Amino acid sequence: MSSFARFIRPAIGAWALLLLIMAVPTPSLAQQVNPTASSVNERQLLQEMDRIQGRVSIPDQRSSVLVQPAGREWREFRNVALRWIGGVAMLGMLAVLVIFYLTRGMVRLESGRSGRTIVRFNTFERFVHWMTATCFVILAISGLNITFGRPLLLPLIGFDAFSEWSQWAKFAHNYLSFPFTIGVVLIFLMWIGGNIPNKVDLEWIKRGGGLIGHDHPPARRFNAGQKGIYWIVVIGGGIVAATGYQLMFPFYLTGIEGMQIAQVVHSIVAVLFIAAMLAHIYIGTIGMEGAFEAMGSGEVDVNWAREHHSLWLDQQSARSGPNDSQPRPRHAASAAE
Repeated sequence: MSSFARFIRPAIGAWALLLLIMAVPTPSLAQQVNPTASSVNERQLLQEMDRIQGRVSIPDQRSSVLVQPAGREWREFRNVALRWIGGVAMLGMLAVLVIFYLTRGMVRLESGRSGRTIVRFNTFERFVHWMTATCFVILAISGLNITFGRPLLLPLIGFDAFSEWSQWAKFAHNYLSFPFTIGVVLIFLMWIGGNIPNKVDLEWIKRGGGLIGHDHPPARRFNAGQKGIYWIVVIGGGIVAATGYQLMFPFYLTGIEGMQIAQVVHSIVAVLFIAAMLAHIYIGTIGMEGAFEAMGSGEVDVNWAREHHSLWLDQQSARSGPNDSQPRPRHAASAAE
């Protein structure tokens, strides 16, 4: 009997230990076999993997997230995809413009200059245009530095100079965003009436807008191409401003995930915006004879207006009345403005 007891006691102890082990499952096993686990909770568990979050003393606890899964995708976009998108868009646009210039050349005035001018843009309009354009150029250069500065500029000027340049570029990018936004709003309000698409624009597009061949389709104050630029400035400028301010003032409207989305939208729209403005700059300078004068002095040659904006010229002549129906000589245009 004593020998039987020696055998039965260890057996009972081993059996009790086995039951105890089976009654306390490991977390991974419980996650796999739990039949009541919610799919949402499982998805959240996967999203939380490799997430690093600390504690902060400020009221907004969203700023405590240091690393989260979407951050790796954002980093890959910023370091790889964005550089490809920006490079293809801007270099592609430059290549198209070079090819166009080599094949078409500058769009010349078919009838030459008349020696008489007409006011196209007043002083306030030109001020708003150049304020917005100047801010845009600086914003573009300082913004591109974030994406392309390290691989392209840093090896050329060294760490110290690049650090100093990047700091001042950041200050310029932040502060000049405010006059740029004001300029976009003023451009929208000033020229919205002349930039509503109409049937005249369709005919202008069908006939190549005067850029192909020597045809000069009629147009009002703004042709279809200029209307396209207008809406790119208004919509694109509005998007980059809204997303940019969200990045300048973090965690006011969203968490880190929303800020990453804002940065993706901001950067993509910005590089496409820059590519479109390269075409605008080309047409306004070496692409078309007499075009720069519209925003330079505010006056354009009458023959230029007749070839590129004939409907607008007729309208202006009709408004002037019988006494002023003839355009002014060039030397009198500034006084007339």
